[in-house]
Amino acid sequence: MTTSDTAVPEPSPEQAALFARVRRMMLIAGLTTALAICAVLIAVGYRLFKSEGRAPEPVGDVTATLPKGARIVSTGVAGDRLVVTLDIGGVTEIRTFDAHTLKPAGKLKFANEP
Repeated sequence: MTTSDTAVPEPSPEQAALFARVRRMMLIAGLTTALAICAVLIAVGYRLFKSEGRAPEPVGDVTATLPKGARIVSTGVAGDRLVVTLDIGGVTEIRTFDAHTLKPAGKLKFANEP
C-alpha cells in the first residue's frame, strides 16, 4: 500500500440509509427550486410579451358629456386609467377612463347619508 492510497471504510447500513435519504431530499429541493425559477421566468416573459403586443389604438377627438351643473374638481392618471373627479350638485363622483382608448371604465358615486 502506498501513501497516496487511503483506506475508506464501507458505510454501515444506517449510514447508507442516511446518505440515500439526504440525496433524495437534495434532489427534491433542487427540483423544487428549478420549478420555482421556471415559474418566475414564465410569468415575467408572459407579462413582457403581453404588454409588447398591445399597440395603442389611435384616438381621435373625444367628447365626454357631463350632467347639467357638473363641474370637474380634479383629474389624474392612475396606472393606465384617467381619473376625473366631478362635483354634481354637491355629490362627488369619480369617473375613470382607459388612458389608451379613452373609453369609460367605471363610475363611483359618493353621497351623504340622510
